[in-house]
Amino acid sequence: MFRKKQMFEKEVAGLEDRIIFHVDVNSAFLSWEAVHRLRCGGGVQDLRTIPSAVGGDIAKRHGVILAKSIPAKKYDIRTGEPVVDAVKKCPHLVLAAPNHRLYEENSHAFMDILRKYSDVVEQYSIDEAFVDMTGTEWLFGKPVEAAYRIKDEIRDTLGFTVNVGISSNKLLAKMASEFEKPDKVHTLFPQEIKEKMWPLPVRELFLVGGASEQKLKRLGINTIGDLAHADVRMLKASLKKHGEAVWNFANGRDASVVERDAADNKCYGNSTTIAFDVTDGDTAKMILLSLAEQVGSRLRKDNVWIETVSVTIRFFDLSKASHQCVLDQGTNITEEIYHAACRLFDEFWDGTPIRLLGLQTGKVVRDGGSRQLSLFDDTDYEKLEKLDRAIDNIRDRFGAGAVQRASFLQTDKRQR
Repeated sequence: MFRKKQMFEKEVAGLEDRIIFHVDVNSAFLSWEAVHRLRCGGGVQDLRTIPSAVGGDIAKRHGVILAKSIPAKKYDIRTGEPVVDAVKKCPHLVLAAPNHRLYEENSHAFMDILRKYSDVVEQYSIDEAFVDMTGTEWLFGKPVEAAYRIKDEIRDTLGFTVNVGISSNKLLAKMASEFEKPDKVHTLFPQEIKEKMWPLPVRELFLVGGASEQKLKRLGINTIGDLAHADVRMLKASLKKHGEAVWNFANGRDASVVERDAADNKCYGNSTTIAFDVTDGDTAKMILLSLAEQVGSRLRKDNVWIETVSVTIRFFDLSKASHQCVLDQGTNITEEIYHAACRLFDEFWDGTPIRLLGLQTGKVVRDGGSRQLSLFDDTDYEKLEKLDRAIDNIRDRFGAGAVQRASFLQTDKRQR
């Protein structure tokens, strides 16, 4: 154990000279909707300045809150709560329907600006990314100066604001970006941990969820500083492997690197950061089904087919794994993409708690409509294709909530 700790500390020490940014869009979905209304919809009122939120089926008051404005926080409106509960808290809450194509367009534009400043950008979710800025001082100035340049360019060019966290590792950079919002730059270097991070409630630490918080409080651990000074053996006895992970985080230790995203435009995919640790396969596959629906719809809209499918999992400790397969036939059928994703998931998931799931497709072709028949496959692909097209048409006309799978009706797992 002592040798393992020495090796970890040596690895971390070798990374202390890095400069890592975590760039996070402030209230992304709501900000993007607000900017769109102001620029293209003839709107005169900025949703960001009034109690407002994005989420659910507005007419029926179903679904959950996906994003909220800062004024909505005064009414205790919370991301993830049912729309009906939010409206009870704030009857004059202005609701906007989800617009996934708008979010995708803004996300791409956001990432394009980040890639102007570094060729090592890791998109962590649709509205946040890690950027390795090591060695760029001679181009863009000192880290804080560079962060302001990025933040201001995004605001002035795209119309929405971001927070930028700066540190020598990803964990501390992400923690820094969560400090005061919106439109702010914050640092959290190792020498600042004692002052800036340790006084915070333990619930504020990345990857400490509600259940973990309660276990830690029963151990007398109320702040991040308490956790940092706790006996790691006691933590492992109570929280297993997760206890050691959060203890390292409380001490600012994180040896993961920013992983450069592949700059391949010929792929279709989506990912989602989950608000809780997923520990059962059924829940994970429900999320994969939602991702497959989104990806399949985009493929059919562009009239293309794909020949590869891959699934990516980011675990609770920020480690990542992925698995890929080549399909026998090109497809844009949701059911085929989903079943391929499930096969991959079953092959490499070992039960470790999941925080992010991604589904990517590749090897895009524009002549994949002709399918080679097989004597051993009696699937009616033509029927599946017609069904997908019919659902796409209904959703285009009446909204994403007009047609839902029965499996989604009693769950909040659908990624809207």
